[in-house]
Formats: sequence, C-alpha cells, structure tokens
Amino acid sequence: MDIDKLKKAIEKQREEMTSLGLKYGLTNCHTVKSSQQLDQLLNQLEYISKTKMYK
Repeated sequence: MDIDKLKKAIEKQREEMTSLGLKYGLTNCHTVKSSQQLDQLLNQLEYISKTKMYK
C-alpha cells in the first residue's frame, strides 16, 4: 500500500475509533476491534518506514 493511502486509512480509522469510543465506551467490543485495526495499520506504516530507512 502506498504511504499516502496508508496515512489516510490511519486517519480514517482513528476517527472511526474515536467516534465508536464516544458512542459505546472505550471497552466496547466495537471500539476495541476498531483499535486493533488501527494498530495493524500503524504497524504497517512503521514497517514500511523502517524498511525504506535502511534501503
């Protein structure tokens, strides 16, 4: 995935997670699942950033 697209996906996921947290609470299963999806996106960004740094 392109870094710019990944950053946009991260921002969208962050907004969704925040919205879910406000609506259902921070420990609700929907909020937690959204948080896990955000973690995956952030991990992808970190991996891409590190691999580009060493090239």
